[in-house]
Amino acid sequence: MSKILATLIAGLFAANVFAQAAAPAAPATPATPATPAAAAKTAAKADAKGEKKAEAKKAAVATKKAEKKAEAKK
Repeated sequence: MSKILATLIAGLFAANVFAQAAAPAAPATPATPATPAAAAKTAAKADAKGEKKAEAKKAAVATKKAEKKAEAKK
């Protein structure tokens, strides 16, 4: 009887250790990190800003060319 009781107690300890070791094995990482989203938003703003500057530069060049043509016709 004491052997059966000792086996049952040992089995409970082994089950307890196994159950505790399995829980931390899964990594606790967030599904979507917050920093890359902010970086992407900043990059999108920078792209939009660069496009605005390029469009303004093209418009300025076109205006200068039109002024030169107008002066040449006079």
